[in-house]
Amino acid sequence: MPLPRLLAVGGAHVDRRGRVTGTYIPGTSNPGVLREEIGGVVFNALRNAVQRGVAGALLSVRGGDAAGEAVARAIAAAGIEDLSAVFLDRRTPSYTALLDGDGELIAGLADMELYEVAFHRQTARAKLREAVAAADAVLCDANIPASALEKLAAASAARPLHAVAISPAKAVRLAGLLPRISCLFMNRAEARRLAGAGDAAEPVALAAALRARGLAAGVITAGSAGATGFDGGGTFSIAAPAARRIADVTGAGDALAGATVAALMRGQELREALREGLAAAMLTVEQSSAVVKLDARTFAAALALVPQPEMVA
Repeated sequence: MPLPRLLAVGGAHVDRRGRVTGTYIPGTSNPGVLREEIGGVVFNALRNAVQRGVAGALLSVRGGDAAGEAVARAIAAAGIEDLSAVFLDRRTPSYTALLDGDGELIAGLADMELYEVAFHRQTARAKLREAVAAADAVLCDANIPASALEKLAAASAARPLHAVAISPAKAVRLAGLLPRISCLFMNRAEARRLAGAGDAAEPVALAAALRARGLAAGVITAGSAGATGFDGGGTFSIAAPAARRIADVTGAGDALAGATVAALMRGQELREALREGLAAAMLTVEQSSAVVKLDARTFAAALALVPQPEMVA
């Protein structure tokens, strides 16, 4: 039987992470280590999903530079079909993060102009409609401009459309599409922005507010505090398993989204699918790479550490 096919539409670019050695001191030079790898939220999520039993295709945009060639090699190495457009006269987008000694984000710089100018055309072409028709589900991120997201949602009308919010600033691009999204992955800050709620709003209230705005299902993450999920059956929470060590938090949310979507595509309900997402996130923070190997034995051991969901509303 063929594997279910997931089409991912969104960012695939160069990720740079500088980690401070010792205590971070603002306004001055800090010693540290700089790492570079190929990432992007939707590409990271797709690589995790492929490891968890789905076939993957990626539609992104990149430049005709050395960084773009590195992105192409990473897509091929992951066994993912590459449907991306290459703009020879443009540079490939990048994201640079500065992390403190504990691996927490101090600041990030997103150089992603190409996404803003190119995705609108890509989502208007027949190639997208053909890719959607060949897929069982679609996953996108909010790196795509709002106009392009609207076209993607229209093209995906007959398929489940999952989305990752990316950041509070970009999450608002999804606001008008909430009734069309099958499951939205977001952190508390992004959920508050979409719900129009204050900084003190808690996940249960946020879930209710987002439901009122038409979102059928979603996941609100809170790092080491776990995640809150909601769907037609109610709102539930799952505590995060305790990581044995924290090497780098980069990519944990992407892993959670990818593994959860893969489980949904294999027929699991969101409650059980999110447990798989949390297992993938735990394994990711324990290593320094944004996408880690999810072999069956290691994953099963991690999943056994994830608590069962508890209904909260």
